[in-house]
Amino acid sequence: MKGGSKYQPLREFLCGSNQGEITLSFTEIETLINDTLPNSAKSNRAWWSNRSKGALQASAWIQAGYRVKAVDFNQQQVEFQRPPHKYRVQMVGDTVMWNSELIKALRLHLGLTQAEFAATLGVVQKTVSNWENNLYTPPLATAKHLGLVAERAEFKYETEFQGEQESESSY
Repeated sequence: MKGGSKYQPLREFLCGSNQGEITLSFTEIETLINDTLPNSAKSNRAWWSNRSKGALQASAWIQAGYRVKAVDFNQQQVEFQRPPHKYRVQMVGDTVMWNSELIKALRLHLGLTQAEFAATLGVVQKTVSNWENNLYTPPLATAKHLGLVAERAEFKYETEFQGEQESESSY
């Protein structure tokens, strides 16, 4: 985040919190930043996306270790959530069984949009959206590729094997 960004006070507020989830009204955010939110923040879900590039507001919560979980335009509030440091995953052999939550967590860990993540994996954005919305799961070959991407990104998870001890991996 650039020094002097008007969203710096929001970042500092979130950094000072030890809560896993924080809900703030638009008015509370405006009080924190001592400025009004743009009209797009009050009506456009994309303004609240967790993209790490080109969005000073998103940099504020991402650098504080939070992600936007939900936005309620009727109530004019946003819910921030601190993602877990480790995720529990199920393994079949040496392959992680990627589910919707895990795929989205990896994408957010990488700081990518669905389109950017799709390009990284060699699939279309709609495929990533379908995975994240639990419409279907990646095929085995893609699951292995996701594992390699996760390993390079130092994405942390704990594995669960049927009938075996739990182990920790750095994927």
